[in-house]
Amino acid sequence: MFTNTRFDSWDLPQNLLDSLHSMGWDCATQVQKDTIPLARSGRDVIGQARTGSGKTAAFGLPILERCQATGKLQALVLTPTRELANQVAEEFGNLQGDTGLKIITVYGGTDLEKQAKTLSGGVDIIVGTPGRVMDMTERGHIDLESPTLFCLDEADRMLDMGFFPDIMWVIERMKNREQTLLFSATFPQEIIDAAHEFMSEPEFVLTNTEELDIPPIDMFSIKIGRANKLWALGRLMCRMTDTDQTIIFCNTKRMVDLAVQRLNKHRFVVEGLHGDLSQNQREKILARFKEGEVKTIVATDVAARGIDVDGITLVINYDLPVDLDSFIHRVGRTGRIGRKGEAWSLVSRDDAPQLSKIMATYGLDIIDSDAPELPEGIDRDPVTRQDDFGETADVFGFVTLHLDIDRSTAGSSRSVAHWFQSSLRCDEMAIGDVHFENGSTFISIHTSKVGLAIKALEKHDMAGQRVTGTVHE
Repeated sequence: MFTNTRFDSWDLPQNLLDSLHSMGWDCATQVQKDTIPLARSGRDVIGQARTGSGKTAAFGLPILERCQATGKLQALVLTPTRELANQVAEEFGNLQGDTGLKIITVYGGTDLEKQAKTLSGGVDIIVGTPGRVMDMTERGHIDLESPTLFCLDEADRMLDMGFFPDIMWVIERMKNREQTLLFSATFPQEIIDAAHEFMSEPEFVLTNTEELDIPPIDMFSIKIGRANKLWALGRLMCRMTDTDQTIIFCNTKRMVDLAVQRLNKHRFVVEGLHGDLSQNQREKILARFKEGEVKTIVATDVAARGIDVDGITLVINYDLPVDLDSFIHRVGRTGRIGRKGEAWSLVSRDDAPQLSKIMATYGLDIIDSDAPELPEGIDRDPVTRQDDFGETADVFGFVTLHLDIDRSTAGSSRSVAHWFQSSLRCDEMAIGDVHFENGSTFISIHTSKVGLAIKALEKHDMAGQRVTGTVHE
């Protein structure tokens, strides 16, 4: 992540260099190396950066360099959450050294008049959330015509949380804006389109995310159909001890809600985290997770970006991510500071090519595994396993059963098909091809009837003998 470029190789003001030195920062990270010179030249910049990449200093140092301790608002930074606003403001405070800049946070969930009072004494930089900045602007506490510098942090998360109309409202009122900096972990088309509306020939800085550090953790995959992902998840979760903490990743907000609902139904205590929750709800859940009151969080990638907890020992990909880099950032949340960690991925047949791509791209050793056995003292699954033959079905929904009966005993293919049609009382369209090979019989049956077919074989003889049927993969 770090480069060989030293901060003191740039002609930064001495007070900023002193603060960097006191913080023990000698060399720039990749995003800092790529972004800071462009931003210092006054260019509009769009940077790809995630939490932990050093992005706050990447936009913070150029902003701090251009601001003076006059008590007049010169820069506005918008963040998606109160927590992130506080983190950014705190880092700005550390970076500025003895410049004397007044940096104030403005966000919802706290008394508006108290925040307004802190602004009345003068402010050089505001770090805030969109809704509260709008509210205080309309009440006359913030003059958006004053700042010349604007930074939008975690733009994709803003988009996910529905903040973009508010952001455009703010930008339209910044009449004297001279420079805009935008940082985002991913670039949905909506962000690219919006950026071209309010930025002037921006420079794109796309950090090489394939060179990310991968923690020394154990990684496993379980081949499992969607119908039994919850069963496998239950197996993984019942292995947790009192000191373990887990993040379960889903790809959509709806899937997070469904997973939470189903896990709670099976008596697992979990909390969901995604962009549709209010800011206060998210912060309360995160606080409880950091304190260890909540042991398991189910989250989307964007919502989980604010989670920075060293005690996470287990990451589970309920859904395999579409974006390759997201896999690295998911599994990187465990195995912190030398602790033991595991990452498990539940992989359906449709997911298999994506898992292969992830393994090849990053050279990962992900062990193909069965769902773990139940731990000692637990004699029944938290979630019952269902019959699921969809993973072995062909494109028409048919599964091949292997029968341990040879052709001479079974009779004709027609007689075998008739036996199943009669035993299952099903339409002939549910019975497919019958063929004989190496002393065995194979028959294709629609997935909706496979479970019944296996039970019928257990109860009734075929051609005068007991026959076992197993799914042929």
